[in-house]
Amino acid sequence: MARLRYKTVVDRFAQQIQAGQLAPGTRLPTHRQLAAREGMSLVTATRVYAELQAMGLVSGETGRGTYVRAITLTPGHGTDQHVVAADMIDLNFNYPSLPQQAELLRHALRQLSTSGDLASLLRYQPYGGRAHDRAVMAQYLAHRGLIVDAGQILIVNGAQDGLAITVMARLNPGDVVAVDALTYPGFRVLADMLHLELVPIPADNHGPDIAALEKLCRSRRIKAIYTMPTMNNPLGWVMSENHRQQLVAVARKYSLLIIEDAAYAFLVDDAPAPIAQLAPDITIYITGFSKNVAAGLRVGLVAAPPAHIASLERAIRATTWSTPGVMTAMTIEWIRDGTVLQLEREKREDAQYRQAMARKILAGISCVGHPSSYFLWIPLAEEVRADQIAMALMREQISVSTAEPFATTVHVPHAIRLALGSVTPDVLQSALERVRHCVMSYA
Repeated sequence: MARLRYKTVVDRFAQQIQAGQLAPGTRLPTHRQLAAREGMSLVTATRVYAELQAMGLVSGETGRGTYVRAITLTPGHGTDQHVVAADMIDLNFNYPSLPQQAELLRHALRQLSTSGDLASLLRYQPYGGRAHDRAVMAQYLAHRGLIVDAGQILIVNGAQDGLAITVMARLNPGDVVAVDALTYPGFRVLADMLHLELVPIPADNHGPDIAALEKLCRSRRIKAIYTMPTMNNPLGWVMSENHRQQLVAVARKYSLLIIEDAAYAFLVDDAPAPIAQLAPDITIYITGFSKNVAAGLRVGLVAAPPAHIASLERAIRATTWSTPGVMTAMTIEWIRDGTVLQLEREKREDAQYRQAMARKILAGISCVGHPSSYFLWIPLAEEVRADQIAMALMREQISVSTAEPFATTVHVPHAIRLALGSVTPDVLQSALERVRHCVMSYA
């Protein structure tokens, strides 16, 4: 009988939420209030909310209560989000593009079509890429301040693929990985699929709390640390050289593998040396050409210590088998003729322009971000819920991300992240004005 009453309460709440009778952001009765109202025990009332939370209908927040979630938001509203509708303004994902890139592709395809090497690109490539291509990649990394031998480079199908093969090759299910409290959602997805345990490190606007990391290492058996030291996603901070040295010292003390994600590092001019340069024997460096060149160019690279190369190649064989020959050939030519570095310079300027525009339009609203970043983090006031803002903006045909996909802590902060690089400047300006109006209306 008690079980029947418990299920009836769950079903009633679910029906009311799905029918829109309980609006997103509605605060539900406390556990004790629910127990008293329904004539059930406190334990049973807790089970009601736990089941509703497992269904994705409510969210419970320590010290704040239980709230109805915006169930029309796609799951996570980040990495797991479906492609947005054609009439939706996408401020969720970043795929920065410049007007001349289509013509660059036409020219590259024409050149490739007359290449004497064309037939070889239709065959399987060596697991880590051809020796010549790896040598060109090594020259490119030198511009990033990373000096490595060509034999330490593996060409992969984008930076996300580089992260995947790194995790597959160097970590095992159940391993514990330290990450920033707010981190790249793509790594969270990998960790979930490969059964890694992520433990959060508190961070400020300058990087992870090194003392907290060391305390964590003393209490847990940490196997690796995943970090974006140059242009953290989503907060945009750049770790100082001293901060990097401290992180390396902790990693050496506790035998940690460092996984350095440099997907957005090109946006920072004169950045400190990569961690892989400071600690080449314990760091795997990963980057790609989706953000600095084009999202459809699924080419990336992994630079690793020589001792790790064999296991990384094995992971490539188990997943994609070889590098993407045609796409890699175009990327290599663009590196050789200076196109990549030119695009990086232009995109730094573009990001700075967009960031300045956003700061001007959103004046008076708390914003966190680097002056050269393609994204902006907006922490919300304590009484404002992120899913309410995201839902309101969706009604305005604007797609944004909440903090949920980025958070590795139990408590998810109420904030939204704006991707600034995926729409034209005039569309961005209009969208930002609507974001401002929406955020201010809830303040």
